[in-house]
Amino acid sequence: MATTHLYRVRIPSVHKWVWLGFLISNIRSSRTTFWPTAYHIVHGLRYYGRKKSTPSENGPEGLATKSQNAAQLSRADWKKAQGALLEYLHSTRSLQFVEAEYISRNSPLFLEKLLKKVKKETEIGRSVTRFLRYHPINEFEPFFESIGLKPAEYSPLLPRKLMYLIDDVMLLENYQVLCRYGVDRNNIGRIYKEATEAFKFDYGVLQSKLRALEEIGLSQSTAVKFVSSSPSLLIGDRTRELRKVLDRFKSIGIGYGWIQAHLLEGNSYDFTHMLQLLCLLCDMGCSEEQLEKLFFQHPGLLFEASGNTAISLIGFFIKFGYTKEEIWSMFLKFPQVNVRKFVSNLRKCYNFLVEIEMEVQEIGRIVHSHPLLLGSCCLKKLDILLVDLNTEKKDLCDVVKQDPHALKGWVIRPRVKQIRNREAEELRSKITKMKFLLDLGFVENSKEMTKALKVFRGKGGELQARFDCFVKAGLDRKDVSEMIKVAPQVLNQSEEVIKKKMDFLVNGVGYPISSLVAFPAYVGYTVQRVKLRFAMYDWLKEEKRVQPNLSLSTIITCSDELFIKQQQANCKIVTDVYKGYENCELTASQGIRLCNSSPEDQDVQTNSAG
Repeated sequence: MATTHLYRVRIPSVHKWVWLGFLISNIRSSRTTFWPTAYHIVHGLRYYGRKKSTPSENGPEGLATKSQNAAQLSRADWKKAQGALLEYLHSTRSLQFVEAEYISRNSPLFLEKLLKKVKKETEIGRSVTRFLRYHPINEFEPFFESIGLKPAEYSPLLPRKLMYLIDDVMLLENYQVLCRYGVDRNNIGRIYKEATEAFKFDYGVLQSKLRALEEIGLSQSTAVKFVSSSPSLLIGDRTRELRKVLDRFKSIGIGYGWIQAHLLEGNSYDFTHMLQLLCLLCDMGCSEEQLEKLFFQHPGLLFEASGNTAISLIGFFIKFGYTKEEIWSMFLKFPQVNVRKFVSNLRKCYNFLVEIEMEVQEIGRIVHSHPLLLGSCCLKKLDILLVDLNTEKKDLCDVVKQDPHALKGWVIRPRVKQIRNREAEELRSKITKMKFLLDLGFVENSKEMTKALKVFRGKGGELQARFDCFVKAGLDRKDVSEMIKVAPQVLNQSEEVIKKKMDFLVNGVGYPISSLVAFPAYVGYTVQRVKLRFAMYDWLKEEKRVQPNLSLSTIITCSDELFIKQQQANCKIVTDVYKGYENCELTASQGIRLCNSSPEDQDVQTNSAG
């Protein structure tokens, strides 16, 4: 095979043979096994050498082929193109199959750019394979896109002297360390962008950095959240700094779980800046109890821009002569608005007062006496306002001097109802769920708590009302708490459904309400299933085929086949009757009446039901 391909290379002069030998001696610097054979040497030469243009490529037909829009491809063709890229990365470039598959499936922009260069002759997969055979690609481009970076973001990060991923051994090694640890691949690009140095660590260094986060008390899931939101934790000795910050937070009642719940995906956080805000507020005379209350009511003060927004707000007030006590009093009355939005509104209102040519002393008086008002008003631009009111600056200035609350009537009013922030709602719901579980005795960041948070459906505020349903029915709060730990899904039912099922348990089948403590999963089964099971169970008791005092779980939980097999293995007629209920779609009571009737009536009723 190698001889055949070498024969096809036509080199008419001695100078070109010298050029061939030079390339062969220099191309072997790559670490991959792509070059040793003569077949690949020739195709490598075709890539590095000059390719003569053909009329078909530069003509109208060739340009049309190159400008083919990948979006017009069918799903089947797109899959074939991805498969060709996967085959190239795995078989030709020796990447692990998992990595090659992920890159090929998650780099659509690169693949679209590649398809524009491909001359589609026959089937799209073969065309891409043939193109890649003669035109090696810069593998860092699809790799960076697959881990969450856009072309504009990864362009300055591309290595200058490398084309093949396998040549950057430590990049792949540290990338796989993060994947194995549980970091979402789509977030690794951001970590690479903000902490590139971490991907140059030698073997075991990055793993030790992650292990150090667990040693300071973070669970693995919490450590993943911290690293994803603050990639700088992987650089230098940031773990020790983080420990000091978290210990300080813990001293005022802010635990790891609460911090993790407020770390929003996509945002960057600097815990050192958060600590600076904490120290600044302490210097202002705030007690630990007051700080805990403040941050729980307004977490944005701590988490928006890592506390820098709140620090800039304090600096703004100090310029206008606020005392420490006045700043703290203002924070205690802080409205439920975005902190960044509050600061923006405050600055715009100040600029508005300057634009209407208000005296400096009057501006200072209004800012000092009405900070919450100014921070809550998003004013229209002055030019628009003058046209709308058909007035002049002096008139506006006089109105604001007499009554600063007039600013409320000059705000921008949305023409459509604003869509509620889904992320904020989900965050508030999660915090409510965590607080509810902590009150029940769950341990923060424990497996039981993590399981319960995953199982719970609905809003966090509904859990307490559902919990109270069991207590009002006569169960002890401690017993209900243990029920929730064993089967947290029981709180996924609405209050009405829970009451209905408990009523049927007591009044329908005659079991005490205390039986729920041993078998809380009862609430998860439908009333229809319970009715059918107990109807059959009562019939079997009358026939003296089963024990009279079976537990609730034994009757309900097992499958239909196991239920029949366990209760009376020697009674074939009951098996046939029970299955007949399902085939004829009869209820339990109809089935029992059918069993008690004569054989002739059974045939008639069965035929009519069918």
